[in-house]
Amino acid sequence: MIKFINETTEYLQKKGFDNPEIGIILGTGLGQLIDAVEIIHEVSYNHIPNFPTATVEFHKGKLIYGIIEGKKAIIMQGRFHIYEGYSLQDVTYPVRIMEKLGIHTLLVSNASGAINLDFKKGELMLIDDHINLQGSSPLAFKGVEQMGERFTDMSAPYDAEINSKFEQIAKNHNITLHKGVYASVVGPQLETRAEYRMLKIIGADAVGMSTVPEIIVANHLKLKVAAVSVLTDECDPNNLKPVDISEIIAMAEKAEPDMIVLFRELIKNL
Repeated sequence: MIKFINETTEYLQKKGFDNPEIGIILGTGLGQLIDAVEIIHEVSYNHIPNFPTATVEFHKGKLIYGIIEGKKAIIMQGRFHIYEGYSLQDVTYPVRIMEKLGIHTLLVSNASGAINLDFKKGELMLIDDHINLQGSSPLAFKGVEQMGERFTDMSAPYDAEINSKFEQIAKNHNITLHKGVYASVVGPQLETRAEYRMLKIIGADAVGMSTVPEIIVANHLKLKVAAVSVLTDECDPNNLKPVDISEIIAMAEKAEPDMIVLFRELIKNL
């Protein structure tokens, strides 16, 4: 993997990806942040050596380098999931590349379902902690100790200072920003009523199919990291209705302006 990382990094450096400070991973329906970026370079994933290729129809599949709020950033427009058939090492490969290129902070967004019924669809949740239900770890491979400490501490995976700034920004702009625990499952099927009940019992406030692998690797690489979920549906097992993916995407897009305010204001103050 080290050889692959070096090849990918050299390719992107030659493409002008020069000393970025911040990495951003954009989740489902959250692509409009790009409008706030002064784009310097962009490369399709399928042109980048050793990079996975996004296969989900609503994930665009571009790596973008540019300036946002005065900071150099790399933005993943579309992410990878293990439900696409990728390994956890594939899913988190871009995080390793962004760190190798120079980022010190990783900001992540996703769309998720609200397990906590005090949270409503269209609102945002700041991730304070997580539960990994994906069945493995992106650090579970031979040679991982050559890239960072094998037994990575996860007592505080999300940066408290950044989270505090997010909460203050939300307050200043009258944005509803809950704080809670995100559970990451494999997918791509949605949960059964019994599974939603289980998630509530074990302490999850929201559930999705991404994010946790990237957070684990970011901690392995000693990056500062924070993540925000757009709550796109309400997962009430006693009143469960079929979910339309197009409705989830529409809800993510509706909540996106608030997400953009949070991210832009935070980056300005980093």
